[in-house]
Amino acid sequence: MRTTFIQELCLQARLHPEIFLVVGDLGYSVVEPFADEFPDRFLNAGIAEQNMTGVAAGLAAEGYHVFTYSIANFPTFRCLEQIRNDIAYHRLPVTVVSVGAGLAYGSLGYSHHAVQDIGILRQIPEMSILSPADPGEARACTQWLAAHPCPSYLRIGKAGEARLHETGELRAGPLELVSGAGDCAIVATGSVLKSALDALPALAEKGIMPAVYSLPMLQPLCAADLTPLARYRTVFSLEEHLLAGGLASLLRENLPEGVRLRAMALPDSVLGVVGGQKALWARAGLDAPSVARCIEQSV
Repeated sequence: MRTTFIQELCLQARLHPEIFLVVGDLGYSVVEPFADEFPDRFLNAGIAEQNMTGVAAGLAAEGYHVFTYSIANFPTFRCLEQIRNDIAYHRLPVTVVSVGAGLAYGSLGYSHHAVQDIGILRQIPEMSILSPADPGEARACTQWLAAHPCPSYLRIGKAGEARLHETGELRAGPLELVSGAGDCAIVATGSVLKSALDALPALAEKGIMPAVYSLPMLQPLCAADLTPLARYRTVFSLEEHLLAGGLASLLRENLPEGVRLRAMALPDSVLGVVGGQKALWARAGLDAPSVARCIEQSV
């Protein structure tokens, strides 16, 4: 996803001369195309993420749409005060880009896990929050952000993610129907959408054919945006994030009345565990067999 993001950011920077990229001394082998083409709109702020965010706010106050870029929780948790007070409070056009959403950097341990970020940043109402599931959604989200400069957060995967479905651009509604139709539905955000799609063959063998939705835009969101889910008796949420404050919380606040929600999220027991993303998904019950088993037992 990160390569797709940079490719699309370069395209958008040609159309929008106000786009500026600030990185926290990383992204090598990824950000060079932007730096080479737009050297006057690129800055390496060093390993100083709070400074990076303050600089971004200053540039935005002078008319730039600034994208900050760093790994997982570093441009978010470490910079929360600057995001809240310098960017969101003044409604400045700064997009915080977090690379390695969820457990994408699982082998580097808890310091590199972004598993509370949605819940924390949802508490800042001025922030738009986008969580693409695959490179196609990452491209669409970057296009949307370029067209709507605002305080915003883009959480993307690391690298090598497969394209999971065809998507052109973010529509007026945030829900993307990816597959199927039935009496129940799965709503996923982020790259864990792959587990939902991979679970479908096993579920079909049991006569269960849920609809699968992707939700790449998490904020702003209102109950009217989730109207398509009113037709289902049960909705399963699937997220690579802790239960508190994430997708399940958002759905509970906005689902149509009468729809039952069953949440699949990261358990606390995964915190502090080191391992590859796929291994941690299995341990957390977010891999395809676990998703299929949870749905089979609940419908």
